[in-house]
Amino acid sequence: MSRLLLFTSICLYIGCITTKTNFRQPGSLNGVWIPVKQEMGGKALPLPGYDRDTLTLSDTVYNYTSRDKGMVNYKDGTMDIYSREGVNAGKHFTAIYKVDHGELTICYNLAGDSYPADFETISKQTLFLAVFRRSQE
Repeated sequence: MSRLLLFTSICLYIGCITTKTNFRQPGSLNGVWIPVKQEMGGKALPLPGYDRDTLTLSDTVYNYTSRDKGMVNYKDGTMDIYSREGVNAGKHFTAIYKVDHGELTICYNLAGDSYPADFETISKQTLFLAVFRRSQE
């Protein structure tokens, strides 16, 4: 009986380590983010198109202005985004991200077939770049 208890404890411990390593986002990203810049294919998108939007991150759940909701997994500066509701329901996007000087920069590959190599979108029609600042609310 003690071997069974020991085996179960080890399995639970390993399962918790794996979950935290692969799926937990850094807590510093949790919160509400306001987009300040967006571009696609190297071309800036006009601010009136997104000036009232917000990105809310809470561990592995995201919500983009109630138009897109789903799950996000983080690992070593990369994101796997799985849309569950909204305009992108059923889609998988890959992305890279960084936080620098209080801004969150995410470069998405809308094709979802590979992670962007960098944060440059010029001549890359499937890449979408968004820069966010944390909401003060």
